Amino acid sequence: MALARVDAEKDAQDELEMKAKKYSRGEAADFKPLKDKKLKGQLAVKEKLYGQSAKAAAKAEKWLMPTEEGCLEPEGIEKTYRYQQGSLVKEVDVLSSRKAFDMILPALGPYTLEYTSNGRYMLVGGRKGHLAMMDMLNMDLIKEFQVRETVHDVSFLHNEQLYAVAQKKYTYVYNRHGTEIHCLKEHGKALKLQFLSKQFLLASINSFGQLHYQDVSTGEMIANYRTGQGRTDVMRVNPYNAVIGVGHAGGKVTMWKPTSVKPLVTMLCHCGPVTAVAFDRGGHLMATAGVDRKIKIWDLRKYEVVHSYAARAQSLDFSQKGLLACCNGSQVEIYRDFGGQDYKLYMKHRVMKGYQVGKVSFRPYEDILGIGHSMGLSSILVPGSGEPNFDTFVDNPHETTKQKREKEVHALLDKLPPETIMLNPNMIATVRPPKKKEKKTKKEIEEEMEDAIEAAKNTEMKKKTKGRSKPSKRARKKEEEVFKAKRPFLEQYKENTGRPDKKQRIGDEVELPKALQRFARKPQS
Repeated sequence: MALARVDAEKDAQDELEMKAKKYSRGEAADFKPLKDKKLKGQLAVKEKLYGQSAKAAAKAEKWLMPTEEGCLEPEGIEKTYRYQQGSLVKEVDVLSSRKAFDMILPALGPYTLEYTSNGRYMLVGGRKGHLAMMDMLNMDLIKEFQVRETVHDVSFLHNEQLYAVAQKKYTYVYNRHGTEIHCLKEHGKALKLQFLSKQFLLASINSFGQLHYQDVSTGEMIANYRTGQGRTDVMRVNPYNAVIGVGHAGGKVTMWKPTSVKPLVTMLCHCGPVTAVAFDRGGHLMATAGVDRKIKIWDLRKYEVVHSYAARAQSLDFSQKGLLACCNGSQVEIYRDFGGQDYKLYMKHRVMKGYQVGKVSFRPYEDILGIGHSMGLSSILVPGSGEPNFDTFVDNPHETTKQKREKEVHALLDKLPPETIMLNPNMIATVRPPKKKEKKTKKEIEEEMEDAIEAAKNTEMKKKTKGRSKPSKRARKKEEEVFKAKRPFLEQYKENTGRPDKKQRIGDEVELPKALQRFARKPQS
């Protein structure tokens, strides 16, 4: 028993050291060449602290994140993108194998889909009016009904109890039982919907290129802006800062917030219309696709292209672990970051020939990719796409009715105002830098100068020795003090008026603008 305990402790220690290497700052520096004992001691203490922090991080990971994500690992010259879904389903456990399915619904497609933030529920919308809501944990159909109208897009609100549907003429809000709750006529003919969960705002863009923000907790219309770039149905919210990215037909991507009439950023991303936009979970990477047959990955900290790939895409989506899914025709491709933002092909999947894929979306906290196509729905396994460890205070796929109620109340209490949406949310709660001093008016300068002159005249002169306090000397001294007090104000006045020190003589040549040069006198020869 004692030997077994010692072996177990040794294994645990070795595992902890392996995990600590991930958080370490490299190998320790060599202090032998240093002659300064004080510096050597200070560096040794710092190295010790670095080691302790790495071990503490490894212990926290062991207890708070017990599950590690998996991925496809090829052997030898194998390629991960050659693995088929059939071979993957055979190797995984029974519960995971049930998550891969094909649902053929040929009459009411093409289909779009949306998942809740905890990944438990899926909302499906068919272009010809078919709406359905499913519990993906138990694989149960909650509600299915027909609106008998064109459906452009669907979006969950703060939880699965309410969802918005962009229909032919207006945007409607339904509850989980399929009952119509609201008709949002202000949004007009919406083509795309996005929900900002922290601010409780429903954003939509309609066929006239108008961007609307509506607070779903109070019903108030927060903002209504014209993008000025024409009709578009390409819109995505950045999960990091809640800024809306809109792709336009001119190849531009604009970023908006509800408190700004003009876009925060305008980027020329493609030579033709933008077909898809997606943001990474961290908010620093953006993927765009265009008709010019290019998929570009942008670093939003520098607004520069990191990589560009020759491919088409009708829809893009980033997973929680940074995988990028794109679709074109009946082909779905998944790219993975192999270090240094170098995305390479990771997996391929082809739906039935002739099916046109319109939407791809990763399921949160699961290694699943949902696909909406012209003939129904598909779900495929993508190892390493989902976050394996979930925080129950943020998202809980197994939450009870009481936990749902408490979470909704807390979310409303913690609701952020629209003013908190900005490109850099780290600026919130920081001290604003002092504004530049505005130039004073002529009247203010004159008033301050008069006060300074009066103060200079009223200053008492010290009585000096005999012969040095004559009235003439004292008057001259007072005049000097008055001139010193006037001097800074005269310089300010000169800067404000922009009057040069020397007046231009009549005889000097003056360069006229082009429109008046033909009236200038020609020099006499």
